[in-house]
Amino acid sequence: MRTAAVILAALAAGLGQAQYLINELSFGINSKISHDESPGTIPHYHVNGQPNRPDVLSNRVILTPMGIGNQRASIWGERTLQRSDWVADIDFRANGPERASGNLNIWLAKDGRTTIQENSVYTVGRFEGLVLVIDQYGGSGGMLRGFLNDGSKDYAHQGNIDALAFGHCQLTYRNLGRPSQIKIHHANGNFKVDIDGRKCFESDKIVIPQGYTFGVTAATPENPDSFEIFKLTVMSETVDPRHSQQQQGQGNNINNNQNSNQQAMPGGYENPADAFKKIFPDESADTFQTSAQQFADLHNRLQSTYHQLAAVYRSVTEHHAVDEQRHREVQDMVRNIRADLQRLDKVDSLQRTVEALQRDVSGLRDALDRRISSHETSFRGALTDHHRLLSERMADSIPGHGKLIFIIVGTQIIFAGIYILYKRRKMAGPKKYL
Repeated sequence: MRTAAVILAALAAGLGQAQYLINELSFGINSKISHDESPGTIPHYHVNGQPNRPDVLSNRVILTPMGIGNQRASIWGERTLQRSDWVADIDFRANGPERASGNLNIWLAKDGRTTIQENSVYTVGRFEGLVLVIDQYGGSGGMLRGFLNDGSKDYAHQGNIDALAFGHCQLTYRNLGRPSQIKIHHANGNFKVDIDGRKCFESDKIVIPQGYTFGVTAATPENPDSFEIFKLTVMSETVDPRHSQQQQGQGNNINNNQNSNQQAMPGGYENPADAFKKIFPDESADTFQTSAQQFADLHNRLQSTYHQLAAVYRSVTEHHAVDEQRHREVQDMVRNIRADLQRLDKVDSLQRTVEALQRDVSGLRDALDRRISSHETSFRGALTDHHRLLSERMADSIPGHGKLIFIIVGTQIIFAGIYILYKRRKMAGPKKYL
């Protein structure tokens, strides 16, 4: 008995360091959203929409359908988050035409179902809590922004809510053909948001109180995007106190005739390791003289063993769920890595093509330089020969200067002779006097 108790205590202590899935705040576990017993519903969550209710399928929730614009939809939890350290995973997908748009809002707010309903961050008014908004802000390909409000600001009447964002990052989320994962961490006064395994933003100045409710809303214009939710899981490093309350209720129903013994050994604990703290010591058989004492000792030890095994089973079950969750995350990461490797292969092929094109262009440039040089040499030779031949032909075609000079001089001599002859005749003629 002592050896078994020690082994079980060691097992529980090891499992106590793992993260535990909070079932009543989660859906989409093992790719299952709507159960066969109640199709079209999500356990522990309320689904609403205007004007049409979202479609709840077995593996996803279609908040806003393709081709039907001006839709508003919401998913709000029934239970509040009673943890200070937690991790939330949300898997979503957005598809739509090239010019389509819309926004997806992830909330952790007080009384979100009644105060926020199907509103987005642009139409919500006053609220108390956190909201992460995913849309095509500013004409970008996509952006995730975080907003906080303590109930003092009316977002619906803010002139520019963009200035109220405390963190943001670029996000490519439309028409990827696969779900995108947003992981929200809140632990030890640190708040961090990851997208597909990479950090979006982080702050050590944000503390979100307990008692808030998780929710998801979506809104679309006339030309809509289709937003689909595949999973929302919430995990914590501490066991949910409701589990211990349920186990205690089961123990009271089974052993309602042994009230005194039940008070000595309660049926549930906030931490699995607490079930092993009260272990009955070994005692001599001579101590139990009556059958009633023997039965009481046997009953107490069996009951203690039952509670210890129940705590171990609960821890193993929750640990198994977390392992399954992490296994799916690893599978998604492997698929993403394979897709990235395929793209890298395409980059290598493109690089080889560019190198071949560079060699072809270099060869073409060398050939073009040689041809230009050859044509330049030929042109210079032809131009030189043309100038020489032109000079010779002009020299042959122009008449001699001697003939021209002879003609000019001869003409002058003739004119001079005529003038002299004219003067002589005039002097030799009779003079007339008045």
